[in-house]
Amino acid sequence: MLKGKADKTNLPSRHVTVGPSRAPHRSYLYAMGLDEDDIAQPFVGVATCWNEAAPCNISLNRQAQAVKLGVKAANGTPREFTTITVTDGIAMGHEGMRASLASREAIADSVELTMRGHCYDALVGLAGCDKSLPGMMMSMIRLNVPSVFIYGGSILPGRLNGKDLTVQDVFEAVGQHQAGNMSDAELEVLERVACPSAGACGGQFTANTMACVSEAIGLALMNSSGAPAPYESRDQYSVASGEAVMNLIEKNIRARDIVTRKSLENAARVVACTGGSTNAGLHLPAMAAEAGIDFDLFDVCDIFRDTPYFVDLKPGGQYVAKDLYEAGGVPVVMKELRKAGLIHEDCMTASGRTIGEELDMIKGEADNRVIYSVENPITKTGGVVGLKGNVAPEGAIVKVAGMDEEQQVFTGPARVFECEEDTFEAVKARQYKEGEVLVIRNEGPSGGPGMREMLATTAALSGQGMGKKVALITDGRFSGATRGFCVGHVGPEAAHGGPIALLEDGDMITINAITGELSVDLTDEALAERKAKWKGPKETIYASGALWKYAQLVGSTRLGAVTHPGAKNEKHIYMDL
Repeated sequence: MLKGKADKTNLPSRHVTVGPSRAPHRSYLYAMGLDEDDIAQPFVGVATCWNEAAPCNISLNRQAQAVKLGVKAANGTPREFTTITVTDGIAMGHEGMRASLASREAIADSVELTMRGHCYDALVGLAGCDKSLPGMMMSMIRLNVPSVFIYGGSILPGRLNGKDLTVQDVFEAVGQHQAGNMSDAELEVLERVACPSAGACGGQFTANTMACVSEAIGLALMNSSGAPAPYESRDQYSVASGEAVMNLIEKNIRARDIVTRKSLENAARVVACTGGSTNAGLHLPAMAAEAGIDFDLFDVCDIFRDTPYFVDLKPGGQYVAKDLYEAGGVPVVMKELRKAGLIHEDCMTASGRTIGEELDMIKGEADNRVIYSVENPITKTGGVVGLKGNVAPEGAIVKVAGMDEEQQVFTGPARVFECEEDTFEAVKARQYKEGEVLVIRNEGPSGGPGMREMLATTAALSGQGMGKKVALITDGRFSGATRGFCVGHVGPEAAHGGPIALLEDGDMITINAITGELSVDLTDEALAERKAKWKGPKETIYASGALWKYAQLVGSTRLGAVTHPGAKNEKHIYMDL
């Protein structure tokens, strides 16, 4: 594409740059220092979630400048804009966590509106923290524009007494402190050294899980997600992503040419074999909905069930994102999956080449330390499994990475809590017994509202040495950093009258991650009797504002907890207006 010579006949930016009637619009562009050639070229939105809320997002501004250099080098005109992020590490363990999942929709909506309002032709999106990754990718698929995604990179591990640290260690230290096993001074030292740089959580928590998804699904350039945020080499990937999006415009390769049923399956495979976050069971169906593809929690879990787990990452394993990158990253992981025939090689990627063509160029092999060979996995089935039964007719999900088989079956009496705070207080005061199943309800997307993560509670249990001695089930979520037998996404949620709303203290609950069961020892008649007496959802204090709006619109967890009908109902494609 020659400078200033683009054919805009089929590009959205023609609506703001071409013809006498657009003179007022062009006057605004000249006011910002653009010249005639710039205005004649394709306009590329460069969207970041940059903010000063947390280290996850702090380096995105720098990386966006590198993207713009790449766009300009390939004769495009970059237009930078920002959207919000709610960072879970800061939002965790209090009322602020209600804003987290709702922020995913706000990100997707605000990127969509910015792109539509200014008629940009393509999108390069940079994101750092958990919900901002799927939110940014959802907007790409929704708009169906040529798109390239870039992860901002992981944080470097902290170091104390010869051991690598992540923020998970600090959350678990709170439990150690509560149990009297750690002094105030020791906790203060830990909190100062655990997070030493810019970047998102280093374990295979939600951010790194969805970063791996971005490569596996094809929206990000191969190996672009691995380098930690402080590495200057990230800027080279950013420049390359800016150049890549111009190639996609030229070839008219759009987001839905990349995100297909097959590429969603590839992404789910990578989540399973890396012991990724249970939140992928929420985000992959949400991304599928944007493309009009049927791919729900059960579909995700079917793939998890028959995918070996062979990448040894925290929280279930030993290593962090930096170690995975140094071992060859997602491309080497996908090469191992390919050996077992578990990758669809014909899927298109952001480079304009297929997954198979990309993997043919990868020379690295499994190091058998971080990345085991697929023939010799850590376990034969995935690190995340789906459950179903009379407690969860619409499914539930649990991370079993790092758990032995005998730890994957649990039967015990229910101890029911109406919200996370009540559970945390009971855990802190040790008002629970070994062998119990702690039930946390009214934390679903609508009933919460916001489907909070329960890391403060699960980390406190782990810190008390009780992580393997009790189980938890909730209609809310668990952090990617959660470990122990913790079942999330129980559906239907309590606010929608799901069976979790009907459970009582002492009910015997069975969780079997090997057979995929989550059930209570009650007959259908007994449950129906309780349902008839149910007084309806718990009253909420969120009766106005963004969380009220979210609670009204949000759909089933099984389908990704989305707030609009998705591509199945659309009557136009933005690019073709």
